[in-house]
Amino acid sequence: MSKVSYYTEEGIKKLRAELEQLKSIERPKASQAIAEARDKGDLSENAEYDAAKEAQGLLEMRISKLEETLANARVIDESQLDTSKVLVLSTVKIKNQTNGMQMTYKLVAESEADLKSGKISVSSPIGKGLLGKSVGETAEVKVPNGTMKFEILAISRD
Repeated sequence: MSKVSYYTEEGIKKLRAELEQLKSIERPKASQAIAEARDKGDLSENAEYDAAKEAQGLLEMRISKLEETLANARVIDESQLDTSKVLVLSTVKIKNQTNGMQMTYKLVAESEADLKSGKISVSSPIGKGLLGKSVGETAEVKVPNGTMKFEILAISRD
């Protein structure tokens, strides 16, 4: 059972580029490493061969996972997003009601999340807590050390 994930156009391009890199460059390297290890003799005691086969298995698993992700990926037209409530790809300005600190986050798919650039996953605790909320509402987010309350100050799609 695969689930649909929503991405920006940029996020889809990155996934496709990574898949192309793995298929066209990394896969031939793995095959070459196996061939070189095979040429070194007895396969039953050849640790280099075993390592190369294992690396190839991990590479093929990553390729398969990327192909599945891309097959279930949907690009969201950000210009059509409703800014009356928090959705995937919304940019949300929030205020921590405990310490008064204000933060701005963009809610993105899990694979696009990057806290340094202000992108958090919709499946993260904060992302889940913000989804569906409107400006002025308070989102209660359960975190390991209790519950945090965030007031929604603004929602945009930039």
